Amino acid sequence: MSAEHRSDAEESQDRPDNTGSVSDKDEEPDIDESDDENDHARRVSPSQPGSSGDQPEPAGSPGADKPKARCSAAAAPQSGSGGSRGDSLFSWLRSRTIRRGLFVDPARDNFRTMTSLYCSMNPAVESVNLSTQTHGAVFNLEYSPDGSVLTVACEQTEVLLFDPVSSRHIRTLTEAHEDCVNNIRFLDNRLFATCSDDTTIALWDLRKLNSKVCSLHGHASWVKNIEYDTNTRLLVTSGFDGNVITWDTNRFTEDGCPHKKFFHTRYLMRMRLTPDCSKMLISTSSGYLLILHDLDLTQSLEVGSYRMLRARRTPLSSDGGTSASRASATARQGNDSSKIHPHREGLSPRNSLEVLTPEIPGEKDRGNCITSLQLHPKGWATLIRCSSNMDDQEWTCVYEFQEGAPTRPLVSPRCSLRLTHYIEEANVGRGYIKELCFSPDGRLICSPYGYGVRLLAFDERCGELADCLPVQTSCLREIRSIYSHSDVVLTTKFSPTHCQLASGCLSGRVALYQPKF
Repeated sequence: MSAEHRSDAEESQDRPDNTGSVSDKDEEPDIDESDDENDHARRVSPSQPGSSGDQPEPAGSPGADKPKARCSAAAAPQSGSGGSRGDSLFSWLRSRTIRRGLFVDPARDNFRTMTSLYCSMNPAVESVNLSTQTHGAVFNLEYSPDGSVLTVACEQTEVLLFDPVSSRHIRTLTEAHEDCVNNIRFLDNRLFATCSDDTTIALWDLRKLNSKVCSLHGHASWVKNIEYDTNTRLLVTSGFDGNVITWDTNRFTEDGCPHKKFFHTRYLMRMRLTPDCSKMLISTSSGYLLILHDLDLTQSLEVGSYRMLRARRTPLSSDGGTSASRASATARQGNDSSKIHPHREGLSPRNSLEVLTPEIPGEKDRGNCITSLQLHPKGWATLIRCSSNMDDQEWTCVYEFQEGAPTRPLVSPRCSLRLTHYIEEANVGRGYIKELCFSPDGRLICSPYGYGVRLLAFDERCGELADCLPVQTSCLREIRSIYSHSDVVLTTKFSPTHCQLASGCLSGRVALYQPKF
């Protein structure tokens, strides 16, 4: 919250009310009133006890330069009784800070600058061109946390490293794996992991790229994505063998590191951790979305294959509702999951499982495959890309997490997802997975779109998701489309530190996008 808004709130609290006393309810919001803030408030609004809120301020005082419109808006809640004035003011303050804590992120009021920059994105002149004969398709892009290195996972066993600012080639890790490199994940600014169709995971150190730190063996099929729990320093991987495996990087050696199978399910496509590592989301090729709540990766879940995943679909409606009783009945009829997974009966509050079938616009009567899965950087929502079983339609959908106290028994989901936004995709390059991404502030989505990319937002002003949640499901707004490839774009990524975007395509070219001034 800016200093001006804090001073307005403090001034309204300190000023006596001539029409009536303010009840304790009006003083309920806890606004920080430290000595420094009080001094600042007195300098900005030096009101005397008993003075009217509409009394003009002395000329030359700091508060005299405030816009009249803002003064009128601040004065409006003062009309009527003290209770209504307090309710109106503090309701406004609460709406300003909802889901962000008491104080507003300063970047929230300056997003128009970033929006205008992103809207002026154009391919950089120094975009990187990769030889298709050597590297093959680009499957994944990943920036280091400090934005100093861009890594490229290639079809033909190689990993490339670039300086994203100068587009200078740093290093090529030839034969990084024995098969396609699928995903890259940085553990910190120097250590990163890669996974491959050769069923292995490799750890690398930017300070010593002549050889791997170690190779990890444990999967029986293609390894498709990597996550990292910063709380426990556990590396988490998933593959087409249906296994989610945790690796203890606290104890790794040249021979590998201790690992254990954490979870297993059929038809696994992608696995993600929320930013606070409190939930794990798993998407499947059969259209199901699995959520593990109150995640504890130190436990090993002997779950086995769920027959419920082959049972009748339990749709998730756009209003966030699920048929809890029907979901529970389905689980018990097909396979007594309470015996297989005791956490569902409340014996442990950790790792409780929720199984959903997200609603897909236009696909209500047909199955779908969830091919790409991403999480909002603030953990507010999940972003998926899915295709129909006939592979003739593709959709990008955003689902908001419906948090709150459980209103249903622990056997049924304690949290639901609500479809808030969606858009139909071009469906070019059938059979290939297209990886989309959020911008670092979560306001924009970059989605592969045919031979280019397009920037999508929740509303025309590129507002925060929390500020523009629709009552009914609405379409994502297209902010800008950029076509700079000669083949199907497969992956996109925003830089975490610079106003930059990267995309990679099937023919092996990586394009960088920067604002054009």
